[in-house]
Amino acid sequence: MGLFPFSKSFPVLFLLAMLLFSPTVSGIGANWGTQSTHRLPPEIVVRMLKDNGIQKVKLFDADYDTLKALGKSGLEVMVGIPNDMLSSMGSLKAAEKWVSKNVSVHINDNNVNIRYVAVGNEPYLTTYNGTYLRTTLPAMQNIQTALVKAGLGSQVKVTCPLNADVYESSNTFPSGGDFRAEIHGYVSQLVKFLSDNGCPFTINIYPFISLYIDPNFPVEYAFFDGNATPLNDGGTIYSNMFDANHDTLVWALQKNGFGNVPIIIGEIGWPTDGDRNANAQLAQRFNQGFMQHISGGKGTPMRPGPVDAYLFSLIDEDAKSIQPGNFERHWGILTYDGLPKYSLNLGTTNSGSLVPARNVKYLERKWCVLKPNAKLDDPQIAPSMSYACGLADCTSLGYQTSCGGLDARGNISYAFNSYYQINNQLDDACKFSGLATVTKSDPSTGTCRFGLMIEPYYGGAQPKCGYTKTTLALILFLWTIV
Repeated sequence: MGLFPFSKSFPVLFLLAMLLFSPTVSGIGANWGTQSTHRLPPEIVVRMLKDNGIQKVKLFDADYDTLKALGKSGLEVMVGIPNDMLSSMGSLKAAEKWVSKNVSVHINDNNVNIRYVAVGNEPYLTTYNGTYLRTTLPAMQNIQTALVKAGLGSQVKVTCPLNADVYESSNTFPSGGDFRAEIHGYVSQLVKFLSDNGCPFTINIYPFISLYIDPNFPVEYAFFDGNATPLNDGGTIYSNMFDANHDTLVWALQKNGFGNVPIIIGEIGWPTDGDRNANAQLAQRFNQGFMQHISGGKGTPMRPGPVDAYLFSLIDEDAKSIQPGNFERHWGILTYDGLPKYSLNLGTTNSGSLVPARNVKYLERKWCVLKPNAKLDDPQIAPSMSYACGLADCTSLGYQTSCGGLDARGNISYAFNSYYQINNQLDDACKFSGLATVTKSDPSTGTCRFGLMIEPYYGGAQPKCGYTKTTLALILFLWTIV
C-alpha cells in the first residue's frame, strides 16, 4: 500500500505485523505512513513504537525529520524510494547522492539503524500498466552500487516491495505458482539480483482485498481460526489464505531457481472502516490471528521457520487516495491521533493492550455542525456537503460503516466538522452559506467519533499539512464564484 494505495489488488493483503524469534531477525514490524493532513510529531510516534515493543519500522520515503527521530532508538528501519523517483535513480550519480543524503548521513551522524532500502513500492502492480517495468531494476542496481561504494553494502540491503499479483497459480493450488507470464522475465531478473546480492524478496499480502473484490470469496479462509474448508495441495493442507498465498510465491521462487531467497512480508493487515467488512472486530480477529499464527516460529508448510513481517499499518492516514475504496484511510491499528482501536497482543508486553501515543496536543475542544434551525431542503445543503467531503474525509459515512447509523443531519454535521478540523478550526471553515455553527458539545455518538484535530506539525520552516488561512480564503472565494 503505502504511497500508492492501489497497491492492494488480489490476492494481496496489506501489510504486516511480526513477531520473530530468530537471533538475526527480531521483533514486530509496522508500516509508518504519513499521508495525513495532520501528522503526529515523529518523536511521539517513535516513543509509541517503543512503548509497544515494536522493533522494526518500514517507511515509504526518507523524510529527514522522521529518520532523525529514529536516531539512537534502536529500531530497525527500512527507508523507501517512491516510484516517481525510479527513473532518476537510473543515474548512478543520482543514486550515490540519494544514498549519501538519506542513508549514510543518518547512519553515521544520527545513529539510525537503517537495514533496508525499499526501491519503489509495488512497481509491477497490474494497474500501473508496465510504467515502471524498465526502471525498477536499474534503480535497484544503482542503489546497491552506491551502498557498496559508501561502505554500507553488508549493513544495508536493497529490496523492492511487490504486490502479490506478480505471481499466480496455474491450478489454484500453491504448487501451481509461478511469476505472472507477461512480466515473468522482469521478475526473474529482479529476483536474480536479490539472490546475487543476499537481499530479501518483499511481498505484500492482503486477504481483505480478496474479500472486498469478490463477494463469493470464502470469508473464513481470510482468517486463522481453522474454520475454513481446507485446501489440499497434494497432501499439503492449507487452512488460511496467507499460508496459501505465501507458498504460491515459494513455489514460484523454487521453479525459477531461487528457492533460498529470504522472504519479508512487507504489508499485511485489515482496515477498520469504510466498508461493511472493515471494522474493529474483524481487524482484531485478523491481526491477532496472524500474530498467534506466526508467534511460534512455525512458518508456512513450504517455508518453516520465523516469519519476518510488518503490520499494515501503524496509524490511519486521512489524506490517502480512496480510489481503491474508502477503507484506504483506515488501515491503522491506531487512530490518526494515536489511540488504540482494539486490543491487540503483539507478543511484546504482558498485556493485550496497545499503548496509546503520549503527550498528543489537540486543538481547542470545539466542533462544526449543522445549525439546529437549518432546513434539510435548503438548496445549499447538497453542494455544501459535497464540497466538504471533497476536501476533507467522509469515508466513515456509508452503509455499515462506523458512522453509518447517523441521520441526515448527523451526516451533514460530520462532513462539516471534518472540513473544519482539517483546516485547523479556522472560522472561515465553518460557514457553509450560513448553514453551520461551532459547538463545544462533542457530537460523537455510539461508534461514530467526530474528530477533534491534533495541532499541526510543521517539522521545518514550511507547513506540511492542512490549509493555510490564505489558501482557504482563496478556495472559499473560488467556490462562491463557480
